[in-house]
Amino acid sequence: MEPIPFINHSWSYTEIDVAASVEELRQARIVLQNELQELLSASLSKVEWYQTVNELHDRISRKAVELCIQGMVEEGFGQPPVPYAFIVFGSSGREESTLWSDQDNGMIISDMPHEEKESYYAELGQRITDVLEELGYAKCEGKVMCSERLWRKTLEAWKQQLSEWRSDLAWEPVRNLIIASDMRFITGDHRLAEEWINEFYSGFRQVPELSDAVLRNTVKHKATLNILGQVVTERFGEHAGGFDVKYGLYIPLVNSARFLALQHGIKETSTLKRIERLVSLEAVPLTLLDAAGRAFVSALEFRRNTPVVLKGDLQQSSGFLDEKQMKQKQVHYELRNTLGLVRRVHRALQRQLRFAERRRP
Repeated sequence: MEPIPFINHSWSYTEIDVAASVEELRQARIVLQNELQELLSASLSKVEWYQTVNELHDRISRKAVELCIQGMVEEGFGQPPVPYAFIVFGSSGREESTLWSDQDNGMIISDMPHEEKESYYAELGQRITDVLEELGYAKCEGKVMCSERLWRKTLEAWKQQLSEWRSDLAWEPVRNLIIASDMRFITGDHRLAEEWINEFYSGFRQVPELSDAVLRNTVKHKATLNILGQVVTERFGEHAGGFDVKYGLYIPLVNSARFLALQHGIKETSTLKRIERLVSLEAVPLTLLDAAGRAFVSALEFRRNTPVVLKGDLQQSSGFLDEKQMKQKQVHYELRNTLGLVRRVHRALQRQLRFAERRRP
């Protein structure tokens, strides 16, 4: 794979940086998302377009946190009593958000003593999630948000939580640990995030069984090709005849790259950066990584081309290619070939899991 380029269209973000209210910030997002939608057919590559979109989201999040703290100061709560780090997970953590992605965030709070810090950050966490919702970021259905105590903790409490998740190989704790592995710092005190990351990876290495537990989770995903190699579309419901890009194509590749990265101690969270790092380490057969890389770039393209509707001037998408798109020969051909690459990666991981289970005492 070629190295991932880095771009920063700083000229695009001035309206975000100078926004003095949530409404101004919302309007800035609407303007900029429309500009980015137009760039779909411009000279930006798929990867560059996603980089630009995620820089947009990062800046909006930073400004949203700033406005929330400003509001608390104006209402008499004061400045943050101890340092904190606002962090993101999910597609935001992987820098793969679309223009319509929802919230996945959390908070790390300093262990410095202060009698009001718990109540202060509970209030701040709730305000941040409410403001982000007002800005067009739907609240996470799984409640991975800094308004929830599970995802808003002091650093020491986070260390204890990670230890508890590592010590329990049941589905839910492993799922939470997998979510946590995509953590990325956005604003606040970066040192808290760095210490969190060091704890996560040092702890992961201390529990060899975790790798197999993550792998068992990784190889489970919905069928996308039948025994004849034909694309499996939705049979019923509002998406009948369509294809689930997120869970049928994108997530299986995210999970595969994440597992391989965790297995080899790679700390990058971006899927493409994980693959690039695996290539540089020669940790996995190049043919497998090449298939994963090519399939993932195609997945990004399919994901951003799912039909979009406007709701309150903000974009939303179901994440499905619709029946009309699936009837286009070129779309169907490219999707089938991409899913073939995904199946190659998936089968390699299935073989690895079977081997791991056979060697267990």
